Amino acid sequence: MKPRPSFPAKLPPAGGQSAASLSPQAVLARPTASQGVRKGLSSPAPGRLAPVPAMPVSSGLGLDSGAVRARMVAKLAEQGVQDPWVLQAMGQVERHRFVETALAGQAYEDTSLPIGLGQTISKPNVVARMIELLRQDAPGKLGRVLEIGTGCGYQAAVLSLVASEVYSIERLRGLHEKAKKNLLPFRLPNVHLMLGDGMLGFPKGAPYAGIISAAGGEDVPSAWLDQLAVGARLVAPTVTASGHQALVVIRKTVTGFDRQVLEAVHFVPLKSGIA
Repeated sequence: MKPRPSFPAKLPPAGGQSAASLSPQAVLARPTASQGVRKGLSSPAPGRLAPVPAMPVSSGLGLDSGAVRARMVAKLAEQGVQDPWVLQAMGQVERHRFVETALAGQAYEDTSLPIGLGQTISKPNVVARMIELLRQDAPGKLGRVLEIGTGCGYQAAVLSLVASEVYSIERLRGLHEKAKKNLLPFRLPNVHLMLGDGMLGFPKGAPYAGIISAAGGEDVPSAWLDQLAVGARLVAPTVTASGHQALVVIRKTVTGFDRQVLEAVHFVPLKSGIA
């Protein structure tokens, strides 16, 4: 792999705008004995997951986030998520910190929630499913990962626990600022937030061990495929020949690309430019 770029990182010019870079400090809750993977699923080998600092007890939200996260993880396992790395990461990140206070009581339900500017935070099951597909066959942590569409920052926080570095691009300035605010109290030095045109990817960080998109277009941009490492996977919603969105997994090989079309999904449309 190429050496990682120095920071602050600069995006290629897009409409005269430059990218902002953030290494937010994040505190993720330490899982209790009741959290993490469902009984019957193996846990990651000792020492394979980096220690996660404890988080102060939440206040003013009227919910026991540890207990409800444990229930959410158990439900994810029942729905078929098996990767212990993904289950543990989902159990550690406090989703209610990424939604409006009025919606905190719904944060651990398997539902998408509005985050402003016509965008939503994806269902926990969708986040877990896509990251599990991204990590398919990975024996441990992934390397550098590119996320298209930062949104409120929740998925970037989850990715930070299963990848060595996360580069996350958001085209909407309002959401980019919201993600910075949400992640600023945390300790995630391996997350870099950038304002820019996600359709261009981020070539300075390439090649990537995985690329994941939270928006779906008519096809996968060629820039993403170019920036994918050989053997790595890209997971994104894409409009199929039937005219409907479906989850697509593309694996880059030495001779080309293997493409797999999976279940129907519904994501916001992929757009270019900065707004």
